[in-house]
Order: sequence, then structure tokens, then C-alpha cells
Amino acid sequence: MGVIYEPTGAAREYADLALNLYSGCEHGCIYCYAPNATFKNREVFHNKVHLKDNIIKRLEKDLKNITKKNKFEKKLVLMSFTCDPYQPAEETNGVTRDAIQLLNDHEFPTRILTKGGDLSQRDMDLLSQFPGNEFGVSLTLLDKDDQLKWEPKAAEPMQRIENLKVAKGMGIKTWLSLEPIIDIDQAIEVINETQEFTDHYGVGKLNYNSHQKTINWVSARERIIAKFEELEKDHTIHATLLDA
Repeated sequence: MGVIYEPTGAAREYADLALNLYSGCEHGCIYCYAPNATFKNREVFHNKVHLKDNIIKRLEKDLKNITKKNKFEKKLVLMSFTCDPYQPAEETNGVTRDAIQLLNDHEFPTRILTKGGDLSQRDMDLLSQFPGNEFGVSLTLLDKDDQLKWEPKAAEPMQRIENLKVAKGMGIKTWLSLEPIIDIDQAIEVINETQEFTDHYGVGKLNYNSHQKTINWVSARERIIAKFEELEKDHTIHATLLDA
């Protein structure tokens, strides 16, 4: 299998293609599904992050082969499902920029998803050069104490919001992943705070999160949909929430 792959199951709701540059993620989110998905110990996953071997050379080879064989339509490539393209390790490695440049060169649109800090703004010049590219953040909490509890090493909520504003100001299509919902009131506030510069929202929950058993999901879904309708915002309600 190449480094660009086709997600399966619920992940397909986010993108038709995906690319993970790193093994592991330093943000340490306690709800993170990726350790289970990659069959790794959670502590190791969050504390022993490494760049995948020869990832840029492998990506370049992959893109050339895909283009030559017309293996995939040139659909959105999500970075990333099981890591973060702007986690602290990226400050040293700088591979996300190289990956975006290669995707641009081969006319594959990039879809960024990150909880990173202002490093996330570094490559927006490249994202703005290809019309299909998108910049997105994962944001579900605005209260700093709650955010530190659930996402101890991720960027502060206001920094992620600022990253969205900058991307939108540069003409890049923006999106926000509101998943998993942890506090429905804060989820509604996230929508209110970001609706002026967010083009699309994706909303869902994680089935195995015991905390979420305390939430009335029928009511939560109705409130969120009503908010999107009120604001006339483009959105996707993922199956995890539709089936709740």
C-alpha cells in the first residue's frame, strides 16, 4: 500500500484519500482514537512520535505512480487521520510543507486538519496557490481548563480560531471538525465564535467515550442542526451522531 490510501468506514466521511506523515501525535488528547486504530500503546503513541521513513520520497513516488496509472481521481487528500501535520515535531522536520508542495504540483487538493498552534499558518501561502485546498481545525471546547483536561498539549482554542481567520483571509476554503462533542453548550458556542470565517462544519461523537453516555444525543443533534440552519452554514452530521 502506498503512503496515500483510501480510508474505510466512518473515516470515509472526511475524505476519499488520506496521508499520515508521522507515527504518533504529541497533543495527547485523551479521547484520541488513533492509538487503538494503529494498535499502539497510548503512552507510546503520544510520547514517542517519529517521522515516517523517507516519507517525502515515498510520497513523490506514490503521486507519480498514481498519476501514471490513473489509480485515483484527484480528490481531496486529508492530512491527517492518525497524526497532526502541525504537531511540535513538525517545527524541526518541516515535511508538511514539502508534502503540500508535491500535492499542489500533481494537482491533488490538500485538506488539512490540525490542532496545532501558529505553526499552522506557515504553509498557508502554498495552500492558497491551489483552489481545491482546504484548511481545517479540530475544535470542540472553548473553556481553557476543559481543553487542557481533554487535549493537554494541543494549541489553545483561541489560537486555532485565529488560524482559521488567517486562512479565510488568504482565500483558502476553511472547515472545522467539531468532534467529539464533549459539552453541547460549548459546541454551540464554537459554532457561534467561528461561523463568520468557517465554510464547512463536520460534527460527530466517539462511540467508545464513556463521558458521552451522559449526553442526550437526540437533543444535542437537534440543537446543532437548528444552529446551522439559523446561520445557514454548510455542514455534515457524521454517522456517529446521526445514529446516536
